[in-house]
Amino acid sequence: MKDSKVGTYSFVAEPFHVDFTGKLCMGVLGNHLLNCAGFHATERGFGMAEINEDNYTWVLSRLAVEMEDMPAQYDEFSVDTWVENVYRLFTDRNFAIYGKDGRSYGYARSVWAMINMDTRKPADLLTLHGGNIVDYIETEKPCPIEKPGRIKVGSCMPMRSVEMHYTDIDINGHVNSIKYIEHIMNLFPLDWYAGHVVRRFEMAYVAESYYGDTLSFFREEKEDGSFDIEVRRNVGGENPEGEVVCRSKLKFDNK
Repeated sequence: MKDSKVGTYSFVAEPFHVDFTGKLCMGVLGNHLLNCAGFHATERGFGMAEINEDNYTWVLSRLAVEMEDMPAQYDEFSVDTWVENVYRLFTDRNFAIYGKDGRSYGYARSVWAMINMDTRKPADLLTLHGGNIVDYIETEKPCPIEKPGRIKVGSCMPMRSVEMHYTDIDINGHVNSIKYIEHIMNLFPLDWYAGHVVRRFEMAYVAESYYGDTLSFFREEKEDGSFDIEVRRNVGGENPEGEVVCRSKLKFDNK
């Protein structure tokens, strides 16, 4: 498997992974995608455990997911993942999600950086393991969705503020990247999801947040019907504007 440029991993949409409509939750899908990225990297010698030994870690910078449909409860599905490009400071990783019958559910694009865990500065990927990460670049497999775009929010009033607690925090002591997705999805009421489905979901991660931080969520509807969202930590007090930690864009279709 490690000699292949594309990794394929199988899943089942468990009952506790679906929402009230019986479809896989976006946060669960995002978690599967990140796990597949980890599996693929580990099998090829540049996984988290290996680079942690040299005091480095992978961080997710951008994620765009575009789905025609979501797996339903008990559906078996698989995720393909591959590295499309490697630059000095970033790498592009793509995903394709398929049903057991070979149908295409959708695709995803992501951008990653490797940083020093002490300095938080990015590492030179082209020198990793003698530069052999480039041996796994796959340019022939298509990923027919747009790359993540620019997200700009003009709203100055938060829709909601949420304090970060135990279940929001990952092994690095930061708010888990998937938790942002879950909190953003909660900005829309249940009856909205009864009549709409997410077609495209984008995340742009800007800074880290921590246990005890209060995250404020700003939402703005655009002319095309999409929603741009900005998340800031600890708005008010000495820093009235807070600090931007991530931005997101959601595009919905009517059911």
